[in-house]
Amino acid sequence: MTQTTPVSSRRQRNALVKAAVDFVTRAMVDGSYRTFLPLRRLADDYPNACFERRGAQHRTNVFCSNDYLGMSNHERVVAAARAALDEQGLGSGGSRNISGTSLYHVELEAELAALHGKESALVFNSGYVANDEALGVIGKLMPELVVLSDGKNHRSLIEGIRKSGLRKIVFEHNSIPDLEAKLGALPAEAPKLIVLESIYSMDGHFGPLEEVCRLKHRHNAMIFLDETHGVGVYGRTGAGVADSMGLAHEIDVIQGGFGKAHGATGGYVAGDAFLVDAIRLMAPGFIFTTSLPPLVLAAALASVRHLKQSNVERERLFANVSLLKDELRRHRLPVMDSPSHIVPVLIGDSFRCKSVSDALLREHGFYVQPINWPSVQRGQERLRVIVSSAHAERDIRAFALALARCMAAAS
Repeated sequence: MTQTTPVSSRRQRNALVKAAVDFVTRAMVDGSYRTFLPLRRLADDYPNACFERRGAQHRTNVFCSNDYLGMSNHERVVAAARAALDEQGLGSGGSRNISGTSLYHVELEAELAALHGKESALVFNSGYVANDEALGVIGKLMPELVVLSDGKNHRSLIEGIRKSGLRKIVFEHNSIPDLEAKLGALPAEAPKLIVLESIYSMDGHFGPLEEVCRLKHRHNAMIFLDETHGVGVYGRTGAGVADSMGLAHEIDVIQGGFGKAHGATGGYVAGDAFLVDAIRLMAPGFIFTTSLPPLVLAAALASVRHLKQSNVERERLFANVSLLKDELRRHRLPVMDSPSHIVPVLIGDSFRCKSVSDALLREHGFYVQPINWPSVQRGQERLRVIVSSAHAERDIRAFALALARCMAAAS
């Protein structure tokens, strides 16, 4: 017997689909429509990968991966993942609360707490979830708290603050005078939380941590720091930017992830034991989901431990970053001011940005994903160029020359 959808239900669904069509059409018209390039990463040849075009396989050299240190292919990391897979199988079998906590969780969380000099740490399924859930819980624990949030904070921080229900004051990006003025306008006895990043992923800027720590004491505030792009890359043991500056003890809650320098996936927060325990007990995005599988945790643990002992990967990365910046400037390309390992090249138009990216891939075999709105403001479209420790000097020089040619052609 054939079932029919009621007319009113069809109308609602048609209205929903029409709204989706209108949105997608607007994105295509204004240049913010996103396309993805399906890649087959090559474990024995990173940062090269393969992709398919018109039925044929092509190779590309990837210049936009967050796998900064090539740890996703490191022999120790891969071996740890394989051993965990052979021993424990693929899935975790449940949520952290119901059979899904493995010994790897326990070991990894202890390792992270020690890495950051904190009492405790908690692993989440992603860095986004770690920010979103931790901030949400902080708001429930201390509803009178006032949040001061950097104007260029990551979406996960913005959504976490929104979820918290706390009063939010946005200060100008990296502006200590603006932050100080807004702190000073609040009652001295009001509890305050400054939320910022150690490295801003679209611009490559460092957060002004020394000055923020001084303001913390002057205005009786706390600090929540996103170290997603700093952990693994900065500090003698890979503990991040704050640690490299001798400021880790000043940070009340540190958030990090395994999906960048550590070459795995997942995120975490570290801080006081009772606070971390409260997040564990209260965060719905932690409680009501299947936990990370053992092989991912084993890989992350092996990567964290290796980068605590080895500076080889970091030294190679920074040498390559220096060469990349020199080559881009030698070709007089509009490199944005970035003191970190993230190197944005300003294009300023979404269609031109995609055109340059397409030409790099099609004509020269280099892949850099265009960065358009809403990741950056309109008029600030860019190529976020990221070199890894595994890139060869000849490829970096060839990439800079190819980019110069593609940008000249697209102008």
